[in-house]
Amino acid sequence: MRIEPAVLENRWVRLEPFAPELKEDVRAAISVDEAAWSIMVSTAYGDDFDPWWDGFVERLAAGKDTPYAVRRLTDGRIVGTSSLHDLFPMHRRVELGSTFFHPDVRGGVINPASKRLLLQHAFDSGTVRVEIITDGINARSQAAIAKLGAVREGVLRRHKITHTGRVRDTVMFSITDQDWRDVRARLDARLAAF
Repeated sequence: MRIEPAVLENRWVRLEPFAPELKEDVRAAISVDEAAWSIMVSTAYGDDFDPWWDGFVERLAAGKDTPYAVRRLTDGRIVGTSSLHDLFPMHRRVELGSTFFHPDVRGGVINPASKRLLLQHAFDSGTVRVEIITDGINARSQAAIAKLGAVREGVLRRHKITHTGRVRDTVMFSITDQDWRDVRARLDARLAAF
């Protein structure tokens, strides 16, 4: 498994690996909605954006993360972020996460279109398992992950400490290479409705 940062595009979105010229557009897209950030492990809200960005850029350079700015193609606006991170080449496993979208694009085509590209890229790169995790109190995120067709595997109790100091339970989902054909068909049918 070797996941390279690459521009990924379909008819709805273009995913662009983080680059200096994207920083302010990403800030405008995600340094919003303080309440949504309040339950995240880390935050890119307000003064925390620069260290958040710098951390992703460092991990990208080290080959540990592939963070993407998500550009909506209808108007060219950066509307969020997502990434393939915590790469484990030896086990051909990766996590899909660090996803945050501007409130005005939630619930539409942007998230499933982005996930379709990232999952295709992961499996084309030799991944056998994509993990998607979320906070145990984030019901909206859990529903969105389940809607993708990911398998809920369980809860990792007291798994992470959030930036606010709260000890969180993490809900673990996965999509394997054996699941991918059915998940892809499900995503494609969903996207065809847009």
